Amino acid sequence: MSMLSHFRRPQHEHFEPDTGQDPQAQRRLRGHLEQIDYTAYASNREVVGHAIGSVDAQKFQRLAVATAHARARWVNAALAATDSSQPPSTTQVASLAELREAYEELSAVYDAMRRIVERGYSTFTAPQP
Repeated sequence: MSMLSHFRRPQHEHFEPDTGQDPQAQRRLRGHLEQIDYTAYASNREVVGHAIGSVDAQKFQRLAVATAHARARWVNAALAATDSSQPPSTTQVASLAELREAYEELSAVYDAMRRIVERGYSTFTAPQP
Protein backbone atom coordinates (compact mmCIF):
# COMPACT_ATOMS: atom_id res chain seq x y z
CA MET A 1 0.00 0.00 0.00
CA SER A 2 1.52 3.33 -1.01
CA MET A 3 1.59 6.34 1.25
CA LEU A 4 0.16 9.65 0.10
CA SER A 5 2.56 12.48 0.60
CA HIS A 6 1.14 15.28 2.68
CA PHE A 7 4.01 17.55 1.73
CA ARG A 8 2.83 21.09 1.08
CA ARG A 9 5.04 23.80 -0.33
CA PRO A 10 5.17 27.01 1.65
CA GLN A 11 3.03 29.58 -0.14
CA HIS A 12 5.50 32.43 0.07
CA GLU A 13 9.06 32.29 1.19
CA HIS A 14 10.76 35.61 0.76
CA PHE A 15 14.35 36.56 1.15
CA GLU A 16 14.81 38.22 4.50
CA PRO A 17 18.21 39.83 4.72
CA ASP A 18 20.32 39.53 7.81
CA THR A 19 20.21 43.04 9.21
CA GLY A 20 23.78 42.67 10.39
CA GLN A 21 24.98 41.75 6.90
CA ASP A 22 26.67 44.22 4.57
CA PRO A 23 24.21 45.61 1.95
CA GLN A 24 26.60 44.64 -0.86
CA ALA A 25 26.70 41.07 0.43
CA GLN A 26 22.89 41.06 0.57
CA ARG A 27 22.72 42.16 -3.11
CA ARG A 28 25.20 39.45 -4.09
CA LEU A 29 23.15 36.86 -2.22
CA ARG A 30 19.95 38.07 -3.94
CA GLY A 31 21.72 37.72 -7.28
CA HIS A 32 22.78 34.16 -6.46
CA LEU A 33 19.25 33.29 -5.35
CA GLU A 34 17.83 34.71 -8.59
CA GLN A 35 20.29 32.53 -10.56
CA ILE A 36 19.16 29.50 -8.57
CA ASP A 37 15.49 30.31 -9.20
CA TYR A 38 16.13 30.82 -12.91
CA THR A 39 18.00 27.53 -13.15
CA ALA A 40 15.03 25.73 -11.58
CA TYR A 41 12.61 27.57 -13.90
CA ALA A 42 14.63 26.75 -17.04
CA SER A 43 15.02 23.12 -16.00
CA ASN A 44 11.29 22.73 -15.34
CA ARG A 45 10.38 24.45 -18.59
CA GLU A 46 12.68 22.18 -20.58
CA VAL A 47 11.88 18.88 -18.84
CA VAL A 48 8.17 19.36 -18.07
CA GLY A 49 7.46 21.12 -21.36
CA HIS A 50 9.08 18.28 -23.28
CA ALA A 51 7.40 15.56 -21.21
CA ILE A 52 3.80 16.80 -21.38
CA GLY A 53 3.87 19.18 -24.33
CA SER A 54 1.21 21.80 -24.75
CA VAL A 55 -1.73 21.76 -22.34
CA ASP A 56 -5.25 22.55 -23.47
CA ALA A 57 -8.73 22.80 -21.99
CA GLN A 58 -9.51 19.19 -23.00
CA LYS A 59 -6.62 17.85 -20.93
CA PHE A 60 -7.80 19.87 -17.93
CA GLN A 61 -11.36 18.67 -18.46
CA ARG A 62 -10.33 14.99 -18.69
CA LEU A 63 -8.33 15.31 -15.48
CA ALA A 64 -11.16 17.20 -13.75
CA VAL A 65 -13.70 14.53 -14.78
CA ALA A 66 -11.40 11.71 -13.59
CA THR A 67 -10.95 13.54 -10.27
CA ALA A 68 -14.71 14.03 -9.90
CA HIS A 69 -15.31 10.31 -10.59
CA ALA A 70 -12.69 9.36 -8.00
CA ARG A 71 -14.35 11.62 -5.43
CA ALA A 72 -17.77 10.18 -6.20
CA ARG A 73 -16.48 6.57 -5.87
CA TRP A 74 -14.91 7.43 -2.51
CA VAL A 75 -18.02 9.12 -1.12
CA ASN A 76 -20.38 6.43 -2.47
CA ALA A 77 -18.23 3.71 -0.91
CA ALA A 78 -18.37 5.54 2.44
CA LEU A 79 -22.13 5.87 2.20
CA ALA A 80 -22.47 2.18 1.35
CA ALA A 81 -20.14 1.20 4.22
CA THR A 82 -22.27 3.16 6.70
CA ASP A 83 -25.63 2.05 5.30
CA SER A 84 -26.18 -0.56 7.99
CA SER A 85 -26.27 -0.32 11.75
CA GLN A 86 -22.87 -2.07 11.88
CA PRO A 87 -19.66 -0.06 11.78
CA PRO A 88 -17.63 -0.41 8.59
CA SER A 89 -15.37 -3.44 8.46
CA THR A 90 -11.61 -3.13 8.35
CA THR A 91 -11.76 -4.21 4.71
CA GLN A 92 -14.24 -1.44 3.93
CA VAL A 93 -12.11 1.13 5.74
CA ALA A 94 -9.01 -0.02 3.84
CA SER A 95 -10.94 0.30 0.59
CA LEU A 96 -12.03 3.82 1.58
CA ALA A 97 -8.42 4.77 2.22
CA GLU A 98 -7.41 3.55 -1.25
CA LEU A 99 -10.29 5.44 -2.86
CA ARG A 100 -9.39 8.60 -0.94
CA GLU A 101 -5.77 8.27 -1.98
CA ALA A 102 -6.83 8.00 -5.64
CA TYR A 103 -8.98 11.13 -5.33
CA GLU A 104 -6.29 13.11 -3.50
CA GLU A 105 -3.58 12.11 -5.97
CA LEU A 106 -5.70 13.14 -8.95
CA SER A 107 -6.57 16.39 -7.23
CA ALA A 108 -2.87 17.06 -6.58
CA VAL A 109 -2.06 16.36 -10.23
CA TYR A 110 -4.71 18.85 -11.31
CA ASP A 111 -3.14 21.49 -9.05
CA ALA A 112 0.33 20.63 -10.35
CA MET A 113 -0.78 20.90 -13.97
CA ARG A 114 -2.34 24.30 -13.25
CA ARG A 115 0.95 25.44 -11.65
CA ILE A 116 2.83 24.16 -14.70
CA VAL A 117 0.79 26.44 -16.94
CA GLU A 118 0.86 29.34 -14.47
CA ARG A 119 4.66 29.24 -14.25
CA GLY A 120 5.14 28.88 -17.99
CA TYR A 121 6.72 25.42 -17.91
CA SER A 122 4.26 24.35 -20.59
CA THR A 123 2.15 26.41 -22.94
CA PHE A 124 -1.63 26.55 -22.73
CA THR A 125 -3.40 26.24 -26.03
CA ALA A 126 -6.69 28.12 -25.81
CA PRO A 127 -9.72 26.60 -27.54
CA GLN A 128 -10.50 27.98 -30.97
CA PRO A 129 -13.90 29.70 -31.25
